[in-house]
Amino acid sequence: MGSVDTTLPHPFDPLSREEIENTIFTVKKAHGNVYFNVVSLQEPRKAEMTAWLEDPTKAPRPKRLADVVVIAPGGKVYDGLVDPAKGEIISWEWAEGQQPILTMEELQLVEHIARKDPKVIEQCKISGIPEEDMDKVYCDPWTIGFDERFGCSVRLQQALMYYRPELDNCQYQYPLDFCPIYDSDKQEIIAIDIPKIRRPLSKAPAFDYHPAAIEARGGFRNNLKPINITQPEGVSFKLNGREIEWQNWKFHIGFNYREGIVLNNITFNDQGTVRPIFYRLSIAEMVVPYGNPEHPHHRKHAFDLGEYGAGYLTNSLSLGCDCKGSIHYLDAEFPTRVGGIRKINNAICIHEEDAGILFKHTDFRDDSVIVTRGRKLIVQQIFTAANYEYVVAWIFHQDGTIQPEIKLTGILNTYIMDPDEDTHGWGTQVYTGVNAHNHQHLFCLRIDANVDGPNNSVFVTDAVPGEAPVGSKENFYGNAFYSKRTKLATTGEAKTDYIAQTSRTWEICNPNKLNPYSKKPVSYKLVSREVPTLLPKEGSLVWKRAAFARHSVHVTKYRDDQLWPAGRHVPQTSGEPSRGLPEWIGDGTESIDNTNVVVWHTFGVTHFPTPEDFPVMPVEPMTLLLRPRNFFARNPVLDVPPSYASTPSQLLAKGQGVYDAADKLSKLAFEVPKEVDGQGVSGAGNGAGGSVSTCCKNGDGCQ
Repeated sequence: MGSVDTTLPHPFDPLSREEIENTIFTVKKAHGNVYFNVVSLQEPRKAEMTAWLEDPTKAPRPKRLADVVVIAPGGKVYDGLVDPAKGEIISWEWAEGQQPILTMEELQLVEHIARKDPKVIEQCKISGIPEEDMDKVYCDPWTIGFDERFGCSVRLQQALMYYRPELDNCQYQYPLDFCPIYDSDKQEIIAIDIPKIRRPLSKAPAFDYHPAAIEARGGFRNNLKPINITQPEGVSFKLNGREIEWQNWKFHIGFNYREGIVLNNITFNDQGTVRPIFYRLSIAEMVVPYGNPEHPHHRKHAFDLGEYGAGYLTNSLSLGCDCKGSIHYLDAEFPTRVGGIRKINNAICIHEEDAGILFKHTDFRDDSVIVTRGRKLIVQQIFTAANYEYVVAWIFHQDGTIQPEIKLTGILNTYIMDPDEDTHGWGTQVYTGVNAHNHQHLFCLRIDANVDGPNNSVFVTDAVPGEAPVGSKENFYGNAFYSKRTKLATTGEAKTDYIAQTSRTWEICNPNKLNPYSKKPVSYKLVSREVPTLLPKEGSLVWKRAAFARHSVHVTKYRDDQLWPAGRHVPQTSGEPSRGLPEWIGDGTESIDNTNVVVWHTFGVTHFPTPEDFPVMPVEPMTLLLRPRNFFARNPVLDVPPSYASTPSQLLAKGQGVYDAADKLSKLAFEVPKEVDGQGVSGAGNGAGGSVSTCCKNGDGCQ
C-alpha cells in the first residue's frame, strides 16, 4: 500500500522561495533581464487535483508549475508557464496590447520621479508650494484606468497629488488639484491633467490622528480597563503544513499575489463522514468606482485585486494589534520586480474567538435551561491599497456556517476644494478644503462549489405570499406565504439581483442527495444583504470594465484558469470587449444544471463620506453567510459542551418541584434557583442530580 510523501509541498501550497528562485533563474537564462510582475503557483488542474485528493497514495501528484508574467525591454508583456523543478519553460506567449498587474516597486517609483519633474514643480508653485518644499510633496500612484488619449500599449499611472507641511501630518488633508500622468517604461511624467478651475493649497491647520496630535488636543480617554484573552491550554486547531483542522472543519489555506487568502478543499466531518462543501473560496476581484463625473475624476476607479493585488499589498500583522489571543501566523513570499525575493512576515493570522451564544432554551414552566456558547475560527489578512485598509476575514463557525467578512478602514481618498465650494452632490466637505468623493466598494466572491459532491445546481429563493386571494378556499385568511425556489438552469438565467422585499437568497444544491427528513436537496445557502447596485450607468467606462458588478450573482460552469472575473490582465482595459465573465457566459445558453459550477457574488457598500470618516475612518464592516440548509440531519452542534444545563427531572430531584404555568402565575414569589450550592447544575450525568458545572459560581449566573 502506498503512502503520501510528506517532504513534498502540498499541491495547493504557494510556490516556495526555492521554486520562485528556480523559475526566475530559468526565465533569465532564456530571455535575459526582464521585469517580473508575477511568479505564482498555477492552479492545479481540477480533474488531476480531485483524483489526488481522493487517493493521494495512488493517484499521480499534480505537477507544480509557475504562472509567470514579465515585461521585456521595450514594454512587451509575456505570459509564461515554467516547471521550477526541471527548469523548463512550458509555454511563452506575447500578451499583445495588455498590461499586467502593477508591482510595489513600480508604485513607489512614481513619487520620486514626480518630485524632480519640472512640469510638476511648476504646478506645485502655482498651487502655492515653493520649489524647496518638493520633498513635502507626495503622490498616491494609481493605474490610469483607461484614457482614450493613450490607449493600452503604453504602461501608465496617474499620480494623485498631496502635500505634507510636517512629516507626521496626514497628507490627505492637503490634496492638490492637478494630476500627472507617468510612463512606466520611460520612467517620466508625460502629461499633466489640469482642472479648468484652479484651487490653491489649503492653509487650514493640520488635524492629525497620531498620538502626539491627540495628546495636544486633550489626550486619550482614560476609562478603559484591560481585556485579556488567554488560552492557557493552547488552541483547539491543528495545522499540518497549511492544512488546518478545527472542530469538524478541515481545509487548506493558500495565498497568492492577487486574491490573498485562498481556501481549498473545504470539508466537514459529519459524525464520522467527511463531506465536501467547497473546492475553492476566494475574494476574486473588487472595484471602487468614484462618483465625480468631472475630468479626470471620471477614470478614478480602482480594481484593487486585478490592478495591484491583495497579496502584494498585504500587511505584516502584529500580535495584540491586528490579531489578539493565541495566534498562528503564515508568511508569504513574492518575487521582486528585478528577480529577488520579498518576504512578508505574518501575512495571515489564524486564531479563535468566543462567538457568543451558540444555542439556548429556557422552559418557562420550570426555568430548566440549556445554554451553549460557541466559538469561531478566523483566518485573516489585512491589505493597504494606498489610502484604504481592507481587513479580510474568513470566519468558520461550529454549526457549519462560513462567514466571509470585510472591514473597511484607513483614510478617505480626497480632493481639494475651495472653502464651502459647492460639491454638486458628488462629494462631501469632511474638513476645511477637503472634498471626499462618493464611491462604492464592490467585492466579487468566487465560490467553487462542491456541496456533497461535484455536481451541483443553483436556485434563487424568494419569500413570497401565497398566490390564492384572501377569502379563497386555499388562503381564506390571506396569511399564507412560502419559499419560492427557481432553478437557474443556464448561465443567462443565472444573472440575478438581490431583492430586499423577498429576502432573496441563493441555494447551491446537490440534487442527487436528499435530506432524510425534509426530502429536499442538501444545500448551502448564500445569505447576503449588503448588495448595492453598480451606480455608474450602463455603457459607462466602469460598467464596461467591471462586468462582474452588473448583477449580484452570476453562475458559470467550471473551467480551469477561469479565476479572474474582470480578466487576467486588468490595468488599462477599455472594457471593449468586456473581459472575464461576459466572455465565459457567452450567449447565456450553456447549462449549469447538475454539474460542476462556480458562483460569482458581488457584494459591498456605497459610501457617502461624512466628517466622522476623517482624518481616519472607523471600521465599517460588511458580512455575508454561507449556511448549511437541509445539509445536516439535525442541529450539528448538539455535541458542543454546554456552558450550563438543567432539566426538569434534575430540578425535581433537587426538591425544587415542577409546576405549571397557572401555578407559576399564582406563586410569583417562588423561583427555581439558577444554582445549587453556589454552582450551576449540569445535565451531564451524575445520577438524578446531574454533575456540577463551574459556569455559574458565586451566584454570577450565565444568562
